[in-house]
Amino acid sequence: MEAMAKARFVRMSPSKVRQVVDLIRGRGVEESIQTLHFLNRAATVPVEKTLRSAVANIFNTKEGAQLESSDLYVKEAFVDDGPTMKRFRPRAMGRATMIRKRMSHITIVVGAKVGGQA
Repeated sequence: MEAMAKARFVRMSPSKVRQVVDLIRGRGVEESIQTLHFLNRAATVPVEKTLRSAVANIFNTKEGAQLESSDLYVKEAFVDDGPTMKRFRPRAMGRATMIRKRMSHITIVVGAKVGGQA
């Protein structure tokens, strides 16, 4: 039993979001939410929001209604590159350099522990 949530077009660099997502992969949901809540990174806001959405998705299923949040863990969590907005900034001697404003797609899959194992 599992449920998935995606946050697409998050205006944050995928490398910054991956650092946060790597901390919660494979952990219990309650432990992951506590970790995200107290971590001092900007990327924790969209990741925690996506994690809470995945938990809500699993509780809204027929089989998930009997589960408790202590039975859930982060089965999969990954970040993909989204589109990149390209902007130009003036530089010395009449040149221009490209500024890349990157976006991320965050995917989190939450599963239920079977028989006390993840």
